[in-house]
Order: sequence, then structure tokens, then C-alpha cells
Amino acid sequence: MENKICQSCGMPMLNKDFGTNKDGSKNSEFCHFCFQDGKFNDEGISLREKIDKNIQIAIRMGMTKEHAKSLAENTIPKLKRWRK
Repeated sequence: MENKICQSCGMPMLNKDFGTNKDGSKNSEFCHFCFQDGKFNDEGISLREKIDKNIQIAIRMGMTKEHAKSLAENTIPKLKRWRK
């Protein structure tokens, strides 16, 4: 089985973590923290703001600031939502 990661925040996802489309069906590209009812929960957030937000979340979860910063800055810009 392929490991899925949210294409907005980079969180590893299992089926229970999937977001939802407007019709209530599961969306396997984005997690429920980022995407519900067919829209992004943080619509309008910039890439820099998303990276900073994820760094803070990772630190609260016990990751060092350096590791959180490296992970976020090297992962998030490559995700589907943020690629130009």
C-alpha cells in the first residue's frame, strides 16, 4: 500500500484522516485538518504562512524547531496545493 501524505500540509494519512469533498465523499489528496466539505479550512493562507503554521504545530508535538523548520521548508512547497 502506498503511503499517502496530505498535499496541503504533508501529514501522513490513513483513510480515517482523509478530508471530504462537497458531496461528503472522502478526498484522498488532502487531510481533514486542511480540507472539509470541498474547501480548504485555511483558504487564502500564503505558502509562507502555511510553513510557519506547520513549524509551530510540529514544535508543539515535540519536534525540535530546527527539524520542524527543515521538514516544513523542504516538503510543503513541493506538495500539489503549493506547486506553481
